[in-house]
Amino acid sequence: MAVDTHDVVVTRTFAAPAEQVWKALSEPELVRRWWGPTGFTCPVAEMDVRAGGSSLVCMQAPPEYGGFATYTTWSYSVVVPRERLEYTLHFTDAQRAPAAPPPGVPDGVAHVVTLEALDGGRTVLSFTEYGYPTAEIHDMSKAGMEQCLDKMEALFA
Repeated sequence: MAVDTHDVVVTRTFAAPAEQVWKALSEPELVRRWWGPTGFTCPVAEMDVRAGGSSLVCMQAPPEYGGFATYTTWSYSVVVPRERLEYTLHFTDAQRAPAAPPPGVPDGVAHVVTLEALDGGRTVLSFTEYGYPTAEIHDMSKAGMEQCLDKMEALFA
């Protein structure tokens, strides 16, 4: 029996070359500046962006949302610099031990990130997240990713 899922696709064209967009995805100091929706911070970004590597990233909520910290690992299966990332996001604690995902979110969310270099030093970045069980979780994740990419766009302004 097939299970219907809701996949998130968010695409953005940046006024930056693929090399700069790749750095924003892979360099800790840059990831800390854009990961998390508006108002959230990223106090931890331990990046190991290589096939077989695993990054640890923390998203910190602002005080008005309770100030909670959410840790995830991004375990990479495909890394093609300046072109493609494939990884699975798992919820963990600060020591990388498995943690329960938020209600309604599957354990292990597959991601595919592509970059397409355009003329004029521009880059199309696309995030696809697979397997959300409900439209509500899909919409929440999509809104969060859109806000993350708004923050990433500010890196290139």
